[in-house]
Parts: sequence; structure tokens; C-alpha cells
Amino acid sequence: MRYLTADIGSTYTKLTAIDAQQRRIVGTAQAFTTIDTNVLEGFQQALTMLEAKVGCWENAPLLVCSSAAGGLKMVALGLVPDLTAKAARTAASNAGAKVVKTYAYEISQEEADEIEAIAPDIVLLCGGTDGGNKEVILANAHRLCAIEGRFTTVVAGNKSAGDEIARIFTENKRDFRLVANVMPRFNELCIEPARDAIRQLFIEQIVNAKGLSELQTLAENDIIPTPLAVLQACELLSKGTVERTGMGDLLVVDIGGATTDVYSMAWGTPSQEGMLTKGLVEPWAKRTVEGDLGMRYSLSHVLEAVGADTIARRCGSSVERVAQYVAQCTATPATLPQPESEDERIEMALGHEAVALAVRRHCGRVEQVYTPLGLMHTLEGKDLMDVPLVVGVGGVLHHGRCAKELLRGAQFDLQHPTCAMPRHPRLALDGQYIFAALGLLSTVDPTLAYDLLEQDIYYL
Repeated sequence: MRYLTADIGSTYTKLTAIDAQQRRIVGTAQAFTTIDTNVLEGFQQALTMLEAKVGCWENAPLLVCSSAAGGLKMVALGLVPDLTAKAARTAASNAGAKVVKTYAYEISQEEADEIEAIAPDIVLLCGGTDGGNKEVILANAHRLCAIEGRFTTVVAGNKSAGDEIARIFTENKRDFRLVANVMPRFNELCIEPARDAIRQLFIEQIVNAKGLSELQTLAENDIIPTPLAVLQACELLSKGTVERTGMGDLLVVDIGGATTDVYSMAWGTPSQEGMLTKGLVEPWAKRTVEGDLGMRYSLSHVLEAVGADTIARRCGSSVERVAQYVAQCTATPATLPQPESEDERIEMALGHEAVALAVRRHCGRVEQVYTPLGLMHTLEGKDLMDVPLVVGVGGVLHHGRCAKELLRGAQFDLQHPTCAMPRHPRLALDGQYIFAALGLLSTVDPTLAYDLLEQDIYYL
């Protein structure tokens, strides 16, 4: 049995040839993703390069994932501020959507105009625990129906308002999906139904929008978001299979051209005795996506977030040269630095800071509070200080010669002492840049996928 996997990324299209009988990766190839024309062109270019290495492989079952152009834009509204953002980002995680903006309470006309200007692909409409307040979510449903644009609303709020909301959207001829409440009870998240609906919308919309419809006809699977494929690989590596023992808690950092995604496979319970927890309980398998931290399309945002001075100091270059390199990469995403060049040092510095910032945003926060019993510490989010393994994924890690230094950005930093980042993790790489491929393979042969993951992990 043979398999061919395709990861249609925002920058590169990556193909992997797998021989199930020999239980090995036969070869990989990549070509620049041809988003501006048709992604099938980049796929064919990569396939030609792959077959030049391994021979004819086009008749093998094809499994496909895609993150071309970064997924669907989503806004969310309806809960109190912190809960809206938390529920929306958690529901969008792995499902092919990127949360652009969140709104709380009943939206104003000004906010409705802002949503119209954003032109989202999806609106997540939340509000009220089951049996609780209905007025806000109903008011927001009416507001959404008055907004111009072709977006789909995923309704995931108070079930008591479901029938009336369905009538409002139906009468206004607006596309919607009605699913279970993301917060049926206070402080309790139930995001799977909303996530499944968002994922299905990705399959229905982004495939056609990005010219993937022809590729879909060739694939054995429904094309899924690349982050979901990577998540499946992370879960498999952590948990293992019936036949294989997994590696336990781990953190995975995936640096792409448009985004940097961070995955944690851990409950993240407090690592210190007596630490209090607050906020929503986070899922064991968590993904965050940083849409402003990418190594090509979003590189200027990395520079803005970190500061040109910081990058220049880290790589020993000038602020002017750093700005020139970022401008060049943004204008020409296929740009690759020459080995042992000043540009390579700039690239590595940018990658280190992107990793550090993405992991800081992902992990929990430890704060001091004064109580009647004296000074205590609280934890909001996941405590990842004891996570023993950090795995790096992505082109800048795979192609760079300084991956260990770059990946150290994921470690605890005394300059940010409140961020519960891994303190003493072992650092490793997705050696052949195939996490997405093996996540796809796990859906048809999880034991083979795990064996290949173990072979792929390269410790630094």
C-alpha cells in the first residue's frame, strides 16, 4: 500500500510519498503555492519534483490538507468580553478559521458597520447560558441580518432562543448553522459542535475559494485545515495508539508563512503547591493561532510586535538592514536567505522572537494576589512549566541551520516571569517537515503514522 499526502500551505505546497509496506517515508518535495492562479499548478510542480526522486506516485491514494491564505475570517459576538474571546478562539481552533474581532453584549450600529467593513466569512453568535438571558442574542441576530455581506452565522448560544433565531435568519434569507451552546452553564465550555460547524464551512467554502475544487476530486478525503492535520499528529505523538505508548505532555510550535500556531498536549495544572486557578478550564489539546506572526506574509507584523532594535541586537545587524530584509520577504515570499549570510542571521532572529511571542500568548499567566491568608499565586490558563518536550515544525526551522537557538524562544524567560512557559524542555524538530502529512495518515493508519512520527523526531 502507498499513500501520497499534500499540504497546500500559504507559502509552499508540500508532498510526501509514504510506503506502508516498507513503513517508511520514500520522499518529499515542495513547490511555491500558486494562490494567485490555481493551487493545482503548484501541486503539479511539486509532484513532478517528487516523482523525479521516487518514480511514479500519482496513482497512490491522495490525502490533502490546506492552509492557503490563512483560512476563513471570523468575528464573534454575544458573551461578556473575556468569555466571548475565549469561546470564539477555542471554537475556531483547528477548524480553519481565524478570529479577527470579538464583540460583547448587544452590538451597536457602529459595531455592525465595523463588521460589515471586516467582511467576515463566518460570524459566531453566542450569548446566554441555556435557559438564561435571550434578549441580547435575539437583538444581535436582528442586527446581523441588517449587515450587508455574504457570511454564514454559526449560532451557538442559549438553546431557549434557538427557534426564534432560526425564524429570524430564515425570514431574512440569511445562511446560518444552529448548534449547541458554547457555554451551556456558566464557566463551562462546550465548543465541539461550533468547531465542527466551522470546520464544515471551511471544507465547503475555502476549497472552492482557493481553487482547490479540482484537487478535491482527486483526494480520498475531504480536504481539512492544515492545523487540524497537525493537531492530529500532536495528539497521536502524545497519546500513542493501542500498540504504541505515546510521549506524554508536549508543546509543538509550527511557524508558517502567514501564522505561527502553538499546540499543547497537556492539562496544564499548577506546577506549584497552593497555587489557585481562575478562569475557564482549558482543553487538554489546545491550539492557538497567531495571525500576525508569520515568516513571510506576516513578517512585517513580527517586526512591529518585537521591534527592529530587538531584532538588530539579536542578530548583530543594523535596524536599516533588518527593515530591508523584512520588506524584501514580504514583497517576495519565496525569498530564502543564503547560508551563513547576514540575511540568515536576521531570519533566525525574527524566527526566535516569533516563537517566543507565540508561546507567551499560548501559555498561562501566574500572578501574585494578597488574601487574608497572605501572599498567594493564581494561575489563569495552562501551566506548561513542567512540559518535558518542545517540537518545532515549519520551514524556517526545517531549512535553517540554527534551529536550536530559534526554538529556545519557547523556553521560560526571566524577562517574562509571569508566563508559565516550559522551564527545561528537551528540544526537537519535525525532521522531515511532515507533521501535517502524518496527521493525515493517522486517519487511515494510526499505527503506521505513529511509527513514522517516532522516526521523524530529531532531537537537538
